[in-house]
Amino acid sequence: MAYNWNWGVFFQDAMFGPGTYLDWMLSGLKWTVVVSLAAWLIAFSVGSVLGVLRTTSFRFLRGVAATYVEIFRNVPLLVQMFIWYFVVPELMPKDVGRWMKTGMPMPEHTSAILCLGFYTASRVAEQVRSGIESISRGQTYAAYAMGLTEVQVYRHVLLPMGYRIIIPPMTSEFLSIFKNSSVALTIGVLELTAQSRQITEFTFQGFEAFTLATVLYIMITMTVILLMRVVEGRFRVPGFIGTGGR
Repeated sequence: MAYNWNWGVFFQDAMFGPGTYLDWMLSGLKWTVVVSLAAWLIAFSVGSVLGVLRTTSFRFLRGVAATYVEIFRNVPLLVQMFIWYFVVPELMPKDVGRWMKTGMPMPEHTSAILCLGFYTASRVAEQVRSGIESISRGQTYAAYAMGLTEVQVYRHVLLPMGYRIIIPPMTSEFLSIFKNSSVALTIGVLELTAQSRQITEFTFQGFEAFTLATVLYIMITMTVILLMRVVEGRFRVPGFIGTGGR
């Protein structure tokens, strides 16, 4: 293949704006992490509530949570990203919509965070539901026999055990949100993939740009995996989740 590799391109001054192309990549890495972590806070919080509602004794609440999960989980993420950025402001009152489009700082970042957060919440909800439902009914009956209310049963029995059981699948969801953040480039968020594309357009050194992006994504995912292994080892429930080969 007749291709001239030039890794020094990252240390060249950027064609537009201050700094080098390496600074562009580091800025993209920063926004990938910021958007993903902020979206994860929404996903974990909302998903936990929905997961609990899907297992509650109230049929109406179960129906609301199930409807949310089915809608958000089955509409493609790219479509949802466009809806949050282009459609939602138009559905708001006029002044609110104008503020969302022009007055709000970094509207594209906010839209990306909300989209990723509420989309991933539907997946987290299913993990939480499966964790709760995997617990023996005998533990629930025993808790009720001790005089605990339904809220207390969830607080002291089901949720502490359920979260520990779903650590491995929750790790996968946490990793996915970093990878899905690349979709945010379609609405103008200059995250890691978007910066790689910009560098390719300005320098024609696409192999170098996307190779570095790949390495940075691998670094992110490996960091998450190692962190979650520590968490899994600390909160492992014998007989429910893997023991890491020991």
